[in-house]
Amino acid sequence: MKKKAFSTVMSFALVGGLVLGGCSSSSSTSEDSSSSGGDKTVVKMMHLWPEGSAKAQYTIVNDIIETYEKEHPDIDIQTEILANEQYKEKIKVLSASNELPDLGITWAAGYMEPFVEGNMLAPLDDVLDGGLKEQFVPGTLEAFQTDSKTYGLPLELNIAPIYYNKEIFKKYNLEVPKTYDEFLKVVKTLKDNDVTPITVGNKDRWTGSMWYMYLADRIGGPETLNNAINRTGSFEDPALEKAADELKKLVDMDAFVKGYNGFSNDEAKGYFMNEQAAMYMMGTWELPNYTTSPDVAQDFKDKVGYFKFPAYEGGKGNIDSFVGGPGVGLFVSEASKVKDETKDFVSYLVQEWGKRSVTEAGVIPATKVDTANTELAQMYIDILNDLGNASNITLYADVQMSARVADVHLNQIQALYGGEISPKEFVKAQEEALAAEKK
Repeated sequence: MKKKAFSTVMSFALVGGLVLGGCSSSSSTSEDSSSSGGDKTVVKMMHLWPEGSAKAQYTIVNDIIETYEKEHPDIDIQTEILANEQYKEKIKVLSASNELPDLGITWAAGYMEPFVEGNMLAPLDDVLDGGLKEQFVPGTLEAFQTDSKTYGLPLELNIAPIYYNKEIFKKYNLEVPKTYDEFLKVVKTLKDNDVTPITVGNKDRWTGSMWYMYLADRIGGPETLNNAINRTGSFEDPALEKAADELKKLVDMDAFVKGYNGFSNDEAKGYFMNEQAAMYMMGTWELPNYTTSPDVAQDFKDKVGYFKFPAYEGGKGNIDSFVGGPGVGLFVSEASKVKDETKDFVSYLVQEWGKRSVTEAGVIPATKVDTANTELAQMYIDILNDLGNASNITLYADVQMSARVADVHLNQIQALYGGEISPKEFVKAQEEALAAEKK
């Protein structure tokens, strides 16, 4: 499921008596690092990929560190490694006493905000100078920016294409739609033949939000929804109401699986995996199910393709704009006494991770990937090439919002799908929630 940690607002209150369990481990990556003496500069790093539960990521990071240390014999990278939840707890404790490691892992947007406001993270725009910035997929760095300064460099990226069953499309002589009108004809043809066009598990709500976000993007352009959220615009913008109206039309066409508001994402996914629905929109973390997973039959994998959300005739958006967002990123502590050395290693780590993460861990990096000489499943190659040509990536709406406003947004999404509110009421409720927060 989508990494909801993005929208978590962290409390810095020190939890009394907190005991970190046995999932944590500390390690050094050079023979001399057991001692911080001598002429070596020690850079302390924390990450969340233990060898036991994330061997591929652990190995990549460990190899990168070892290579960097060989190329920089005066640097000693010392690592502390904890599982995800233990990592979050440890960072919470360290932040309370302003003792963050020189280098660590962060999530974007709401999670990162308290650290930035507490002046705990160093701006990394100087690291991006000299060409590194251009290596990132457009739209990924913005999720780690506050007041035009970059406080994290993303390592991972997910976008949400529409996966489809090629055999079902072929049976009914359907072509991949390039325009929204063509898409609606696909939906109608499937319905006329008693085939469920789209499966969505809107009990989880963020799943339904992605459909709305794409319509908002294609109709109003990528800035319209973002501006409504950051308050340079309004959620009552005509394009955002039009997007809600188009979503209501899909609902009225019975485009979605029956019972969608009562299904979790996993339950809804079953309809696509069992070939009971023709289309399924979800993040690219699903790619292994359609390419490399040994738990999924090859016969089914061969039937799955994907397409970009179609262009809307007369709309301001374009087909190369995606809904999605980066996963974890790297931060450098503002309090670090070895900030320059740490930033140099961060630049190196980001670039090396980008070269290895897809082939060795199945993780799409936030940097562009040259697929020309890369051995990957064709769907990975196609997605990566699309990302390299992406005009924009709009961060999930609920991730951009505060936790309170995000809850309003997601509840309104569910109500719109359920026919409980009109498009006008939909945008009005969200505008009121956003305006109330902006005092």
